[in-house]
Amino acid sequence: MKLFKLSLAALVLSVSSLAMAEGGGDRTFARAMQENERAMAAYAARQGKEAPVVENYSYDMPLDIKKVVNVTPPIKSCDVVPSRMTYEDSAGKLNTIEYSVLGVCRTNGG
Repeated sequence: MKLFKLSLAALVLSVSSLAMAEGGGDRTFARAMQENERAMAAYAARQGKEAPVVENYSYDMPLDIKKVVNVTPPIKSCDVVPSRMTYEDSAGKLNTIEYSVLGVCRTNGG
């Protein structure tokens, strides 16, 4: 009976730590995206341009990329995570797209 209780306690603790890790990753991503938006707004102001509006990327979206201004690094996760790229098009307008990438995952597989 003690072994069962210990096993159950270990399971509950490991599940709760996974839940906390997930929430931490979400907060990390949200903070990074807010910082990115502020940085891109400041960049736009310095360049005398309008701040870019974030658009969700789709494969059929035509992209006119003259200069890449910023790409957010993927967060540490073994899942697919959002990332953003801000670029200047041939007309000089700043654009930001959000798309999915594989997170940075390190496994200890021997």
